[in-house]
Amino acid sequence: MLLPKTRIHIITILCLLLMIGSVVSPKSGFALSEPTDINSEEARKLLEDSLSIVEIDHEIERIGQKQQELEQTQRSLQTKITDIEQHIEYRREQAGVVLRAYYMGERDNLLSLLLSAKSLTGFFRILDFYELIIQNDQNILMAYDQQYKELVSAQTEAERNAAQLITVKDSLIKQRERVLALEKQVDGAIATSSNPEAMTKLIEEFTLYWENVGMYELKRHFRALADAMNNLPTFIQSSKNMLKTNGKEYSISIHEDDLNAFLRSQNEIFNTFAFHFENGTISAEGKSGNLTLLIEGKYTIINDPENAIMFQIDKLVFNRLELPDTTRQALQNEFDMNFYPKQLVSFVKATEVSTMDNILFVKLELDM
Repeated sequence: MLLPKTRIHIITILCLLLMIGSVVSPKSGFALSEPTDINSEEARKLLEDSLSIVEIDHEIERIGQKQQELEQTQRSLQTKITDIEQHIEYRREQAGVVLRAYYMGERDNLLSLLLSAKSLTGFFRILDFYELIIQNDQNILMAYDQQYKELVSAQTEAERNAAQLITVKDSLIKQRERVLALEKQVDGAIATSSNPEAMTKLIEEFTLYWENVGMYELKRHFRALADAMNNLPTFIQSSKNMLKTNGKEYSISIHEDDLNAFLRSQNEIFNTFAFHFENGTISAEGKSGNLTLLIEGKYTIINDPENAIMFQIDKLVFNRLELPDTTRQALQNEFDMNFYPKQLVSFVKATEVSTMDNILFVKLELDM
């Protein structure tokens, strides 16, 4: 006979499993379990860690692919450098001969020969010969200079690539260590649970749901947001009082209600999704059926590769499960949700951005 405490644990897990409905995967078409609620903090933390493992594993795959690409690039660069070094030695010898000829005054002798011509016909013959030699000297020196520049450029690129490769390898090691630690933590939590099999099943259901439905829905929202941001400059230009100027400085003020109205005009997905501007932070929250999404972040100014107002994601929560930093970064890399002031006014740049009292404020200055 089960003890009362054990029965309570099993009932809690079974309730979690029974709360899972049926949904069709947009990728494969088969029925998937759909988690709709997580009442147990223990289960929520366990699922959060397990999804982090899945997402960090994906990040490891991306890093591994990047590492292979960098290693291939490095091999190509080393081959290129070797080829240039082999050819440049011949060019260096040729250039040395030319420079020594000028240093020893051999070209002066040609000039003297030109001036000593006894007839106009002889003068032009010597002149043609002299010009041919001078042109050949220039070609030799230019060829050496060009090849030398190619060698320096290839060496610089190889050094930069090598440094990037070291960073990528270091990141790969850290992410692998991170996964191992999380796996150990999850395995320990499962082992100490009252029903390891049920908990393992729950994790499998959530993982399957996330990879086939969750990530698809998340990317659908981010893609819609990125597409809408492309049209934001046009919206600002067509709106009254959003863009102001005193002749030297420009400013943009967008109320959250206006932004939300704009987003809903762009895509119906935002009908149940809203942005909120608070003191220094931006939050966006929405619900679609049994799916909930919360994004928290802030706008910052960047100037590389171009001036833009970048939306930096600090927190991403999907169905009450906080996703790891690797997922946030991957989504930011895949979807451009930045605002580019030059798309609005070509000769300005953003210098300040803030959020306060439901207003997004951007200060712009002339960038001539």
